[in-house]
Amino acid sequence: MRIKVCGLTSVDQFNELDALGIDFGGFIFYHKSPRYVFKHLPRMAIKKAKGKNINKVGVFVNEEADEVLQTVDDCGLYLVQLHGDETPRYCEKISNYVSVIKAFRIREDDDIEWKIKDYQDATDMFLFDTAGTGYGGTGQQFNWEKLASADIKKPFFLSGGIGMEDVAAIQQFAKTPVAKDLFALDVNSKFETAPGIKNIALIENFIKAFSR
Repeated sequence: MRIKVCGLTSVDQFNELDALGIDFGGFIFYHKSPRYVFKHLPRMAIKKAKGKNINKVGVFVNEEADEVLQTVDDCGLYLVQLHGDETPRYCEKISNYVSVIKAFRIREDDDIEWKIKDYQDATDMFLFDTAGTGYGGTGQQFNWEKLASADIKKPFFLSGGIGMEDVAAIQQFAKTPVAKDLFALDVNSKFETAPGIKNIALIENFIKAFSR
């Protein structure tokens, strides 16, 4: 199971996650986030952070396109995650330069296929998260059954309040037809000791749980 650990604020922890075999490390470039990475690391430190296994993902919210592209270069980002109200045209502009994950915040009354249809040709991957009052993570799960009958047609990340207690549910979800497009899990707050500070031992246990 591929795993993305989001909200990193430390190069040392980035390196520890790389040693564990984590596939993606997310750096949040949204200034209202408590995990806003530029409060902790300069651009050059992020650029120099390189691992054997882990790929750097930059998370942006309604940022100017030129600033996103400049940050991709300055920080050596492998993927861009767009977590705001970005239009398909905006996503397409970014995806002409770097691979794009478009995040969707899911509510109980959402029609998933309708929500994603205009983005099918504009992005490389999707991410499904829980809707809240703002743009950040809620630490809560949405109803995964909302995805069960959807034809996603694109690799997607499953996000939203995933924790150690969800291993069995994830394994069951992985057996459903829609999971043919499940690309990776996205985890954050349930594996922290404080915002931006990851519990590396707990993440290691999470990885091991899927290999039993």
